[in-house]
Amino acid sequence: MPHTLADILPAVAASFGIGGYDPLDLTPNRDVVVLLIDGLGAELLARHPDIAPTMTANVATTLTAGFPSTTATSLTSLAVGAPCATHGIVGSSFAMPASDGPRLLYPLRWRLDSTIDAIEEYPPETVQRNSSRLQDLAVHGVEIHYVVPAYQRASGLTRAAFRAPGTLHPAADLDEVRAAILEVSARAGTRSRFTYAYFPDLDSTGHRHGPDSAQALEVLRDIDTCVADLLTDLPTTCTLLVTGDHGMIHADEVIDLDTRSRLHQDVRLIGGEARVRHIYLERAAALPDVAAQWSAELSTHARVVSRAEALDEHWFGRTAPDPAVLDRIGDLVAVAEGRSVLVCPGREPVESTMIGHHGAWTADEQLVPLIGGR
Repeated sequence: MPHTLADILPAVAASFGIGGYDPLDLTPNRDVVVLLIDGLGAELLARHPDIAPTMTANVATTLTAGFPSTTATSLTSLAVGAPCATHGIVGSSFAMPASDGPRLLYPLRWRLDSTIDAIEEYPPETVQRNSSRLQDLAVHGVEIHYVVPAYQRASGLTRAAFRAPGTLHPAADLDEVRAAILEVSARAGTRSRFTYAYFPDLDSTGHRHGPDSAQALEVLRDIDTCVADLLTDLPTTCTLLVTGDHGMIHADEVIDLDTRSRLHQDVRLIGGEARVRHIYLERAAALPDVAAQWSAELSTHARVVSRAEALDEHWFGRTAPDPAVLDRIGDLVAVAEGRSVLVCPGREPVESTMIGHHGAWTADEQLVPLIGGR
């Protein structure tokens, strides 16, 4: 089986002598930095080696993001070292139980129904109950550092996924990311350190302009320069690993779900995102009819399967989810095919105008590089 994002931190732990099997065969070192570039797909790199020569030359292997290939799910899979069937962050929005019926939780901003803060009603540590690999590192004496935008350190998703306390180095741009990584790695001492660093601009630019747009490629070029500088300037006591949480496709055909009334018969909620939709039904007995209607209506634009089919095919991971996680997966799951997107403008006005999207099964969305070096 191909390695996934969930293999990175178990491999880091093994390189520190914690745990056993190292799936990525990392060379032990005093310090390890994982720099996650949001939206860095392996196929994007393969198309533009001239734009990113350093990263292209240092690709150690290609990983799969896991399904769905979206940021909240991928970051949690990275941090926990397990797919979403285990950790339960099953998409960019998914149903959570409430007194008046299920509501959609958007874990990236930890909001209900896309606008209401959900921290009090759904504490992150109760939504995602597994310990993280960073907690394991900390228990074994490894210093933890975060080089992330300042707002992320205390966000709901960070609390749910990463969990471990550590030193925050706020970084709003690539210069600050590079400076913070170099500052941590230059500290004296023999104690091991792990640094998680994150940069969001490739993803946000790709969403607005498209993954292969001039604007996105300019950001990619800047990232490559930053990585080149790090590989040159980091001490030999530090290993740098660069990866992405997903790739991206350019949307060519937009399917407005809000305008297709037949898709809303017996449907209570539509979650997920434009490339992967969770469909929650008003009543279980309606499943065959709703599945047939969605399959006919979307035709060549999406594959529509039941929850049971998705689980049988191990879409969300090979381990069966516990009952709480099971209920977060739609009664039906609609996965866009080709370059179609399934938008809901009424609830997601900004997302519905985006050019770049991710979440589904294409190589552009699923494959991410693992770039390594000292």
